[in-house]
Amino acid sequence: MELWIPITIAAAFLQNLRSALQKRLQGSLGTRGASFVRFGYGFPIAILYVLCLHHFAGYPFPALNWTFALWAVIGGLAQIFATMMLVHLFSLRNFAVGTAYSKTEPVQAAIFGFILLGEKLTPGSVAAIIVGVIGIASGAVFGISAVSYRTASLSLGGPGPVMEAAVTLACVTTFQTAFMLVWMFWKDKREIVQVVLSWRSSSLVGLAGVVGSAGWFTAMTLQQVAYVRALGQIELVFTFMASYFLFHERVNRMEVFGCLLIVGGILGLLFS
Repeated sequence: MELWIPITIAAAFLQNLRSALQKRLQGSLGTRGASFVRFGYGFPIAILYVLCLHHFAGYPFPALNWTFALWAVIGGLAQIFATMMLVHLFSLRNFAVGTAYSKTEPVQAAIFGFILLGEKLTPGSVAAIIVGVIGIASGAVFGISAVSYRTASLSLGGPGPVMEAAVTLACVTTFQTAFMLVWMFWKDKREIVQVVLSWRSSSLVGLAGVVGSAGWFTAMTLQQVAYVRALGQIELVFTFMASYFLFHERVNRMEVFGCLLIVGGILGLLFS
């Protein structure tokens, strides 16, 4: 089994855990605050991860460059707004449906990968994209984010996929934290206070988010974004379990049909 496969499955589980925790926080912190904790409580762990790889595993620090900086900023901003849209979507629909709608990301990542990186698409992939894309904004922006992170990581040119992914994660989450702190300070300083007061539950979001992101970043450095994200849709299994057992939510027939249509497009992309 190729290494990116178990890494992706683990990342999908942690992403679902993070989303479930964010849904619980959304009521008390609001959309912006619940989105911020993913980055604000995660970036110290990301930096510690890089330092451990350097001092204990012997990985040298890669040389940063302007190409890396550009794509890291693009990916970071895209992920911020995609996360906010997803968290807001949880307040409009139940957890399972909200997450499933965001899963148009892999097929849209395939499109962005074709445009930006020249990655090839088979006729089966094109057909799957047509079925899967329903124009959901969060999926599109997450797709841009994923491709940007892969581009940023690959631009480092060494010393290996693990360290490249770790450095990308540390730089991006630090930038996202600084950006959102300035935004929250400008818009509503009380949000910062609420985030600090909720540190126990918020820190769990940050931990799950940064460990999951480390998995995503590593897998996407090893394999094309579209295939990593397609396999990562195993998250939907965890999502429906959390929706039913944790949030006690129910999904109507039309929502089930819509979710199955999205999953069909994703599976078509994976198996093509």
